[in-house]
Amino acid sequence: MSLPHRLRALVTLAVAGSSPLLLPGPAEAQQGPPPCSQPEASQFDFWLGSWEVTSNGQVAGHNTIAREIGGCVLHERYTTPGGFAGESFNIYDASRGVWHQTWVDNGGLLLTLEGSFSDGRMMMEGTTVGPNGTARQRITWSVIDGGPNVRQLWETSTDDGGTWTTAFDGTYVPADPESPSESPREPYSLDSPGPIRP
Repeated sequence: MSLPHRLRALVTLAVAGSSPLLLPGPAEAQQGPPPCSQPEASQFDFWLGSWEVTSNGQVAGHNTIAREIGGCVLHERYTTPGGFAGESFNIYDASRGVWHQTWVDNGGLLLTLEGSFSDGRMMMEGTTVGPNGTARQRITWSVIDGGPNVRQLWETSTDDGGTWTTAFDGTYVPADPESPSESPREPYSLDSPGPIRP
């Protein structure tokens, strides 16, 4: 069948109401559980909110994490007064049973992490490549003493997990959405021992 004849056939089926290309109606669309409604998709909810991030007693920046895109994605937005900015998208991949994060920032870093929630902690791992080779990155988020504060521990390994060095150890404290951060942070450098981000 030629292309014009195929198109004519599809139009005929659509008019007749039997085309497989037709979108489901409201009643059909409501069948089954809504996307991202499984309990695992809420495991990272303790990170939601607007936060002041501190490290070593100093304010490092401000971070806001919001549930977006139909409730399926946790969208992180991090900024400092010094001009450093980064964002991440976090989602539970039900097809594989893993959490995934993609981070990008204005220092040119792209980092993808994957992991799971266990024993009250969200832990994800990934790799970065720099002038000195590949390094493993591991980030762990956990609620401090029942909340609401959250700890984020970033560790890096240059020997494939044999030893780990702390790249960032920060505390998230609830903050007013309009409250500014107080100290600048330098963007990530591939020559540094590990990524610098919250």
